[in-house]
Amino acid sequence: MTDISPVTVRMLAFLHTLRREHGLPTALDVEVPADGLSARTLAERLGLPSDAVEGAFHNHVLVTLDAVVRPGDRIAFLPYGTPATHPAFFGPPRSFGAGRHAD
Repeated sequence: MTDISPVTVRMLAFLHTLRREHGLPTALDVEVPADGLSARTLAERLGLPSDAVEGAFHNHVLVTLDAVVRPGDRIAFLPYGTPATHPAFFGPPRSFGAGRHAD
């Protein structure tokens, strides 16, 4: 058994455009450790600007970047200003911690 398995990652809205402009894929599978890592760490490893990523859909649930991403998960990163990240649409993100909406 391996201790690293893939996560399906997508970049949405501005992050999608940013990746395309740099000739990078906007959807890819990324290897993560079996015990997972934070969405923030994953975004950093992908070179996404930390000041541009507001949150993510993690297995179809809106979360902060403190959510733990584990093998087999699906994650889609969202930039600041994306209407879907506003609590009025989905309520507060379901991952608690130091994320922007965790107040």
